[in-house]
Amino acid sequence: MLYYLFDYLDKAYDIPGAGVFRFLSFRASMAIITSLVITLFLGKRIIRVLLRMQVGETIRDLGLDGQKQKQGTPTMGGLIIIAAILIPTILFTRLDNVYIIIMIICTLWLGFIGFLDDYIKVFKKDKEGLRAKSKLVGQVGLGLIIGSVLYFNPNVVVREKMSNNRIVVDQQSNIVDDLGNKDGFLFSGVNEKSTKTTIPFLKNNEFDYARLVDWAGDSKSWMLPLFFILIVTFIITAVSNGANITDGIDGLATGTSAIIGATLAVFAYVSGNAVFADYLNIMYIPNTGELMVFMSAFVGACVGFLWYNSFPAQVFMGDTGSLALGGIIAVFAIAVRKELLIPIICGIFLVENLSVMAQVSYFKYTKKRFGEGRRILKMSPLHHHYQKLGYHESKIVTRFWIVGIMLAVLSIVTLKLR
Repeated sequence: MLYYLFDYLDKAYDIPGAGVFRFLSFRASMAIITSLVITLFLGKRIIRVLLRMQVGETIRDLGLDGQKQKQGTPTMGGLIIIAAILIPTILFTRLDNVYIIIMIICTLWLGFIGFLDDYIKVFKKDKEGLRAKSKLVGQVGLGLIIGSVLYFNPNVVVREKMSNNRIVVDQQSNIVDDLGNKDGFLFSGVNEKSTKTTIPFLKNNEFDYARLVDWAGDSKSWMLPLFFILIVTFIITAVSNGANITDGIDGLATGTSAIIGATLAVFAYVSGNAVFADYLNIMYIPNTGELMVFMSAFVGACVGFLWYNSFPAQVFMGDTGSLALGGIIAVFAIAVRKELLIPIICGIFLVENLSVMAQVSYFKYTKKRFGEGRRILKMSPLHHHYQKLGYHESKIVTRFWIVGIMLAVLSIVTLKLR
């Protein structure tokens, strides 16, 4: 919104300083500041409203230290996060950008599913919340929409690097990077539809999903989009559930998401900047630089929410926040074609997810074979296992954050380590 206003003022009246809104770095900085301010000031008021409405978390007795003290803590705090993401996004991004549109859809869609789950738990007094099948249907529905847009929309394109490195400037671009350059340097001026993605740690690290259906012959034309959309749906469902499972102790999911978000913002910036894409020899994806502004708001919202969500938590994000955070991360990674890095970037989510799957599978297997269910961990997800071992949840969260930072650094290193 403000981008268009100041762009008009700059062109129509040549107002000094109005052109600064063309710079991604400026708008990203404003987005993160705005999201922090919104979270800190709006958060306090929303918590008061939730307390008055008695929107308190019902805690199941799992025999964990400090568990009873959390009884009645307001939940549905994900509303704070969603507001702190969407308001700066509307203010500082180009709303005609297809990537921004799908990120807004993802945030609202999964936020609404999570809200329904929390609403049923709190107001309907149903501890199970939204049924797993209903939640899965919602996640799959989003995956089908996002996958279809990414595959069919003509604005989701890449540009191939020119063999002679001849400079081509896209005069229609109105986005300027920090070096003062416009889109198009060192790359072909022709936008191309592509199903290529990035394989980490390989020198020639572009993989085309089309190779997976080469065997299909004449059926390839319809099998490729189907296959691509199914992959997108699986990733969104898996990562959103991973974030949901990770949200079990104060600050864990929030801080981990902030670390992941900062990492993905780096990928969005270098992938959408022709100069850096050329220097790093990575795929150049026009218009993805705009996603850095969105992700700046995302990181600011997460960090700001930690003000109230750090131990001892004054508010829980609930499924309203955790499903949205996971979905945003998944869609963002797919948009910048770094989805194969998700096991590293989202390593915490992955391990938490796997710990539950392993625990349940092993329990069912041993019960069937020996007549008595056995467990690998003292409790799943993994963070509860460490609580059972006697670790304080603040220490668990801090150590998980440290691991998350290490994984983030390793992910960024893949830009050159090939």
